[in-house]
This record gives sequence, structure tokens and C-alpha cells, in this order.
Amino acid sequence: MKTLIIYYSQSMGNTRRIAEMIQKSVGGDIAEIETVTPYTGSYEDIVEQGQEEVNSGFMPEIKPLSVNPDDYDKIILGTPTWWYTMAPAMKSFLNRNNLSGKTVLLFQTHGGWQGHVFEDMKAMIQGNITGEFAVQFDSTGGDELITSISEIEQWIGSVAND
Repeated sequence: MKTLIIYYSQSMGNTRRIAEMIQKSVGGDIAEIETVTPYTGSYEDIVEQGQEEVNSGFMPEIKPLSVNPDDYDKIILGTPTWWYTMAPAMKSFLNRNNLSGKTVLLFQTHGGWQGHVFEDMKAMIQGNITGEFAVQFDSTGGDELITSISEIEQWIGSVAND
């Protein structure tokens, strides 16, 4: 099964860190979702902008991925939690890509508030969702991992078998 890990990461790069851990263990290709207009300013500025975007349902324009998701059987999607849901950039990706016929796994990173990320993502995905995992970092927007490495590795091991 050909695997692609697609993620959006902002600020401290926590989601990127988990995506890279998955790729190192599972293999496959990896692609980062990038907005055409990057977020700028302090962490607090980006959090405020993110809240406005989530509340309005805004979907930023995103750059084309370096690979075509249609060429893969298994897609692993990762997003940070923005105001209890997926980052607007992930919403843009899901709005523009049909994942039907694919095996899809989800992961999120959060600072203590998982919200309804998985439910919101599932509502936009037509693929066969076979697993999900939430990874907690510290609540200050930092990069201190709260979820244990062994829990993450256990989930990644299960991903390899899906």
C-alpha cells in the first residue's frame, strides 16, 4: 500500500514533528500543506487571526502539494487544533481533495483541548477512516511533549499495520 503523510504545521512545528516521526517509522512520502499567504506576527497574533478564521469558516488559499494524493492508497492527515477544530489550511485541503477509495488515518496536535477536530475532519472525508490519535503538547504554544513517546510509538506501530 502506497502511503502519503499530509500535514499542516504552524508556530513551533509540533505537527511537523509528529508527521516526521510517522514517516521515519512507516515510510512513505510526506507533504506539507502551506498557505499562499503565510501567517505572520507573534504567537498571540496568529492565535487571534486563527480564531477569526475558524469562527467565520474561512479557508485560506493553499499551495499545490509536492505530490498528488490521487497516487496513494493510504493517506495520513495531521493538523494542529485551532479553536477546537482543524486548522483552516487543513479545511482548505479537505475541501479541495476527494479521498474516497483511500484508507485515511488522522492525527491532531493540541495544547490540552482536543475539541471536535476528528468529527469535523470526518464530516469532510469520503475515505475509509481507520484510526485517529491526539498528541498533546504544553498549553502555552510551546513544544514540550505531554503525550508519552511510548504512546505515540504504539499508535505509529498500529498505523503501519492498517
